[in-house]
Amino acid sequence: MLYLLTKNRNKYEEIAELCKASNLELLMLPDDKIELQADTLEEVARYAAEQAYSKHNKPVIVDDSGLFIDALNGFPGVYTSYVKKTIDSKGILRLMDGVSNRAAYFKTVIAYADSDRIELFEGIVRGMIADSVHSGRDFGFDNIFIPEGYNKTFSELSIEEKNSISHRARAFNSFLSFYKGLVYK
Repeated sequence: MLYLLTKNRNKYEEIAELCKASNLELLMLPDDKIELQADTLEEVARYAAEQAYSKHNKPVIVDDSGLFIDALNGFPGVYTSYVKKTIDSKGILRLMDGVSNRAAYFKTVIAYADSDRIELFEGIVRGMIADSVHSGRDFGFDNIFIPEGYNKTFSELSIEEKNSISHRARAFNSFLSFYKGLVYK
């Protein structure tokens, strides 16, 4: 049994969908993630996983993701969640008004904690910031991020399509390879 510490239903659904193919049972542990103020997603995820395992005493994964925009020197980065809550996608687009370099990437770090270890797994997907907010699933900055090789934003892709290329899926698949090695020793 594996637990995902999150109150974000969209995040849980994406990772649960990835678990189905591996017959891995994932339960949502709907608790607050302790957000360490740090400079990297790795530091934030590691600390949150350590705290979650300490509190719940269950093997847990924690996901910390960020949108990094080249023209904004990597902003919002580790502050992605806060920026989403405050200025949202329209605010990002205002910051990008008149900017021709729209290159960006999403990065996820998944931290796994159990009684013996804390391990980190990373996934990155490159793309660009759209010129406007697009419709579709309302999850993070998916409505303004167009992944490389696509002409649609993440929000316009189905969960299955997004999971075939996303930063979260890449990080989770790395974790899964590690976790299968633990479970099937």
